[in-house]
Amino acid sequence: MKKSVVVLAAFICMIIVSFAFTKADPPRYKNLKILPKDITKEQMDSVMHHFAGALGQKCSYCHMYNQEQKSMDFASDENKHKGAARGMLKMMYKLNRKFFEVKNSKDLNAKLEITCYTCHHGAEHPATKGLMTPMPPQGQPGPPPPSTNQ
Repeated sequence: MKKSVVVLAAFICMIIVSFAFTKADPPRYKNLKILPKDITKEQMDSVMHHFAGALGQKCSYCHMYNQEQKSMDFASDENKHKGAARGMLKMMYKLNRKFFEVKNSKDLNAKLEITCYTCHHGAEHPATKGLMTPMPPQGQPGPPPPSTNQ
């Protein structure tokens, strides 16, 4: 009995010591300024696929290709579109918090009311023509529909 207690205690000590020397995994992604630092691969893939679909673009629209390494440099801030995307994310988070009561804008499982697609609809730039046309007064005809002749 005494021998099994000693063996068990030694085993527990080995486990504790091994945890003390194990380093925490470094962050998976570098240079995250808006997205959560502990984002999972599945969440990152989902977010990036949403961006691509909402803007109708590929990765290279925001990210730089590194000629020396022959691969994408996702951490680089050289591409101006990446900075614009960060600004748009901040705006989206702020609108969702303020108007739709999304408490934690970095909670990737939250049901956000505004997304990139809300304005972009699969286009590089949001459509602005005709968005601010006021409704005509009741009983009066509205503006003619846009011309389809090109």
